[in-house]
Parts: sequence; structure tokens; C-alpha cells
Amino acid sequence: MAKKTKEGRIIVTLECTEARGKGLTPSRYSTMKNRKNTPDRMELMKYNPNLRKMTLHREVR
Repeated sequence: MAKKTKEGRIIVTLECTEARGKGLTPSRYSTMKNRKNTPDRMELMKYNPNLRKMTLHREVR
């Protein structure tokens, strides 16, 4: 579950989608988002050190 910090801001976890599909260990990043501005799940291109390339990371709930 996401942890509350300030009003409207929450800490979310981003997990690699490519590694999960291949059955490998996914890389994870944590970041903050404003729930009012981005109500949908976040998707960012981040570096996966296991695959050694930039991959799509999606918010995990």
C-alpha cells in the first residue's frame, strides 16, 4: 500500500515490466507523485541493471 506523506502526495513503487515478463528479477524504484495531477498509474523509462538497458517501469499498487 502506498504511504501518505503530504496532502495529495504519495510514495509509489515502480517495477520493471520487461524483466517480470521474462521471469527475471525486476528492478524497482520508489518515487513520489501527486494524486490530483496523475490519478492513473505512472509509467517511466528507467534503467534496469539486470538487463543493462532502459525499460518501461510501471507503478505497483
